[in-house]
Amino acid sequence: MSDPIRQQDFEAYARAAQARLHRTAYLLCGDADAARDLVQTTLAKLFQHWRRAQAADHLDAYARTVLTRTYLAERRRRLRDLLAHRRPDPVTPATEPDLKVTLLAALAGLPPRARAMVVLRYWDDLSVATVAELLRCSESTVKSQCSRSRARLREQLGDAHVYVPGH
Repeated sequence: MSDPIRQQDFEAYARAAQARLHRTAYLLCGDADAARDLVQTTLAKLFQHWRRAQAADHLDAYARTVLTRTYLAERRRRLRDLLAHRRPDPVTPATEPDLKVTLLAALAGLPPRARAMVVLRYWDDLSVATVAELLRCSESTVKSQCSRSRARLREQLGDAHVYVPGH
């Protein structure tokens, strides 16, 4: 990016969007350090392809797409590496009641793609169609995965109810 005006545009956007991207990244990763790394990787990719990003109809949606796809790609790569090098231990459910009532602990129990769907659909309040487009899947896949994930979250959270007006 040799054009100083484009670089200034990117820097201004990155400063303005960093907190929003970090919030979504934190919900996806469940870890502040991993979320910071994910945001930095996302911003690096945006910088690399700034002309294309800037030409997008909705720059924030474009950035969120890059963030989500980067998260999913990293999770797939880590899983592949883990499976290639050792046999995974069976997952044991958390026994401490405090962990069961936290949303992050419950989200951590979801597979990465399902977690991304739940975060994008319910936290970022994106439509089913938008999430489907973002994750390159059908709307029915988003609906069924979100339904299953919500049931699983309800099961994990037990008696801890989250009341949302109008739902």
